[in-house]
Parts: sequence; C-alpha cells; structure tokens
Amino acid sequence: MSRPGLAGRLRLMIVTEPRPASGLPLAEVLEAALEAGATAVELRHEGAGGRELLEEASRLLPVARRHGALFLVNDRADVSVAAGADGVHLGPDDPPVAAVRSAVPERFLIGFSTDDPDRARRAAADGADYLGVGAVYGSRSKEGLASERIGPERVGEVLRAAGLPGVGIGGITPGNAAPVYRTGAGVAVLGCVMGAADPGAVVRRLLEAVEGASGAAAGS
Repeated sequence: MSRPGLAGRLRLMIVTEPRPASGLPLAEVLEAALEAGATAVELRHEGAGGRELLEEASRLLPVARRHGALFLVNDRADVSVAAGADGVHLGPDDPPVAAVRSAVPERFLIGFSTDDPDRARRAAADGADYLGVGAVYGSRSKEGLASERIGPERVGEVLRAAGLPGVGIGGITPGNAAPVYRTGAGVAVLGCVMGAADPGAVVRRLLEAVEGASGAAAGS
C-alpha cells in the first residue's frame, strides 16, 4: 500500500554523481537544486565502499534536511540506516525487497527499479514503497542503456500495475519531462542537473513542466 503523501515527495528526484560534470561541488549542486524546488535526493556513488558512502551521506543529508527533501541511498540499505536517511533504492541485482523490508525500521522507504509490470507487482507485495521506471528516453549514466527507450506510457503502465507511486528515469530533461508527469509519475534526473552550470535554473524548468502537464490534464 502506498504511503500517504509519498507521490508528492517524489515529484522531482535528483540522482547524484560524486563529481558533477559541471565542475561544481556536489553539495553546491544539491543546495541549488533543492532551493529551486527539487523534492528528493538519491545518493548514487558506484564503486564507493561502505565507509566512503557513509561519509558522503553524512555530509549531504543535512542539505536535504534543510529543504525538507527525502534523502535515499542507492543500493546500500546498511549505509542508509546508519546515516539516518529516509530509505534505499534497490535494483534487480541488490538484496531482495522482502529481505530488506524485514531488516529495516518500519518507516524506512524502499524503492525498486523495474520496467516490468509483473515484477513491479511482486516488489509491491514484498514491501516496496515506490518504483523507479526506465530508461524512459535512454540513459548514458548506466552501461548498456543508451539505446533503451521504454517511453512515458510504459512508466504509467508499470506504476498502475503495482499500485505504487514512482519516478520515471533515463534521459529526462526539461524538454521531455511533461509526458512523464502526465502519467502521474514524478521524474528522477541525473545528467541534466549534475552537468548544469546553473542547476537551480534546470530544476525550475523541470517544475514548469509539472505545471504544464497539470494544466494540460485539467483542460482535457
């Protein structure tokens, strides 16, 4: 069962990389993005050890807290719990959702990545709180996904199958975010914010796409 209010808090998730392509410090990028209205952060640092990831989470969590944003850690539930974060985001190769759910505090959030409706239903039954669905428009942040494009419609299909809120992810920019928002999903972005000289401006343009999608839905 979906947690009340969670969909709104997933409206715009920033997925991090340790050294933003913009050359700006990561904490500065997050501060600007959250000040502009981003609602969640997923700390992603592939290849980092547990100690390094915990230190990074401990530095960045206060930034999210100042802005009332969710703070999640990619893959590592142990690090997320130790840091006092809000939850973890798991992929198909991570420990099973059910095993993690049995080992974490009751209010701890678990996200799961899938583009398959059946797997989404199983994740919901096992205790997932939200889904990450993609790659919507392809992705350069993960090997092998550059040519994968499931499209916005598939995002809505997967979320409806599971009865959970979630985010579309993969190649999303201010120019193509509106169709994803119209499915009822939020969006998760990495490259368009982590590579931006002005992260706050990009976030504001993404949020304008939310308003545009909402207006189009109301007028239809």
